[in-house]
Amino acid sequence: GEKMKVRVVGQAGGVLGFSVAGVHGRAVTTAEEADKALSEALANKENGIVLVTQDVAQLVKARVEDLKLHSTVPLVVEIPGPAGVPEGEPSLSELVLKAIGIKL
Repeated sequence: GEKMKVRVVGQAGGVLGFSVAGVHGRAVTTAEEADKALSEALANKENGIVLVTQDVAQLVKARVEDLKLHSTVPLVVEIPGPAGVPEGEPSLSELVLKAIGIKL
């Protein structure tokens, strides 16, 4: 079948990190931009997973919480921001692997 695409919506630093791994994304700084980027990502039927960094998820918290509960395709997954992962938490690549079964 068609390979599902992964998109990331986050701050520039986080998006940049993913582009190195071949995952395209949209860098956002405001709630409005985050909302728009989410809508675009969700509207694209090629997308299998939409990763949202924590800092951006905070901007549109209610929507992200709702999407995490109800989204099927694409699946919305919240991930730590580029500021890093709290001590003792799984790394970003581990989280992505757990979320989508793809090793980055």
